[in-house]
Formats: sequence, structure tokens, C-alpha cells
Amino acid sequence: MVFIKVSFKAALAAVLVVMVGCSSSPTGRKQFTVLPDSQMNEMGIQSFTEMKKETPASSDAKLREQVQCVADTLIAVLPDKYRNQDWEVVLFNDEQVNAFALPGYKVGVYTGLLKVADNQSQLAAVVGHELAHVIARHGNERVSTQLATSQALALGYQLSGEESPEKIAIFQALGLGAQVGIILPFSRSHESEADLLGLEYMAEAGFDPRESVQLWRNMSAGGESKTPELLSTHPSNSNRIKNLQANLPKNLPIYEALVAQNKEAKCY
Repeated sequence: MVFIKVSFKAALAAVLVVMVGCSSSPTGRKQFTVLPDSQMNEMGIQSFTEMKKETPASSDAKLREQVQCVADTLIAVLPDKYRNQDWEVVLFNDEQVNAFALPGYKVGVYTGLLKVADNQSQLAAVVGHELAHVIARHGNERVSTQLATSQALALGYQLSGEESPEKIAIFQALGLGAQVGIILPFSRSHESEADLLGLEYMAEAGFDPRESVQLWRNMSAGGESKTPELLSTHPSNSNRIKNLQANLPKNLPIYEALVAQNKEAKCY
């Protein structure tokens, strides 16, 4: 039994050594990415193509125009590498209160979100958040972490000796520990980072950053998830609101300066 634990820890330690310092996110956070961005882009494009087959686009031309305007206005302030890509934005006719962005420069917004996002700035808070996931390479980072964790568990399992009920039980527990201790917190850090990057993008694009807080109040009014934050891939709505409020003083003057020059966003 001791040998099993040591084998797993040694394998996991080797993975963690590789993880440190491989690359950095736009906020300076150290990242671990093992897949080429070109491969992630191909995966994103393929996934988006399948989504378009399964879920119809909205036929409401006005709503499509508004969503496109918000996305285009945000994309215009992104770093050159991302601003100059051929982004595709689709408004899906679906009641989900959700949106997403995929590697390969694909953005999807569900019509259900527009019932919660009351104005252009609240929609920009969501779309900016999703764009941040792509720019910060969170998809690559998440896939890489899952691959590394599964490989560490597999290696430990192979080195641990003969098959037994005890061995199976131990590695099932280790798998759960890796999920809670590594993969889920990593996802929460992505969500928090995307919130703050999205806040910067929306302010720089001329959307009112204070509406990001109101958006999450709207979300909370619709019902908070019952899953404990420890076991969730997303921070709780209350924690998101606190983090956004704490970063408003940094971003609000940017928006106010644009308003003073009559350069605020005007999508609807």
C-alpha cells in the first residue's frame, strides 16, 4: 500500500515539475499547455460545426445584429494576434442562459442569455468573459491538465503491483482526489481570470463595467447552483460579484474617459 502511494506521488510530482513555468497567461499566471494551438483550433472548429448542425441559429435579424455588434466591438480592442482573426459569431435559438467561445475563433450566444442580460454592457460582460477563455488559452490548459493527471494515475497504477480490490479502491480514491484537488480548482481559476480579463475588455471597448456586477445579480436572482463551490468548476455568484467589484476601480475610469469623448459602445 505504501508503494502505491509513493508511486503515485512520484508520478504526479514529475508532472507538476513540468507544469511550472511552461508559459504564462495574460495576467502572468503560470500555465501548463502541451497541445499545439493549431490542434486546439481544429478541435474548436469541428465542435462548432457540429453545434451548428444540432442547434438552429436565431431567425431574429435584430437580435443577431445586436449580438454581432457587441462581439465586434469587443474583438476590436483585443491584442493584434486575436483582433485580426476571422471570428465567427452565431446566435443560437436556444433557451439556455449561456454563451461560449472556442479555439478557432468561434463564438456562440444562446437566445436565453438575452433574457437575463438586460442591456449591451451585460451581454458584453458575458462575451468578453468567453473571449478571454480563448485568449488565455484556457481550453489548451484544461485539456493538458486532464491529460497529465490521467497519465500520472495510469503510471502509478502500472507501477503498483498486482491487481487487487484494495488497489482498485485506492486508485479510485486517488482519481477523485485529483479531480477535486487539481482539475476543478484549475477550472475555477480559469473562470475567475476570464471574469477579470473580460472586465478589462468591456471597459476598453466602451461598455459599462459596472453592469458586469448587475449581470451576476441577475444570474443569482435566477437561482444559485446548489453544488458546493469546492465541487464546482465555477466560482459562486457571490464570489464573482465580490471579485468584479474589487476590480471596478481599475476599469471604471477607462470607460468614463471614453464616455467623456462620446466613444462609448452603441450597439443597442
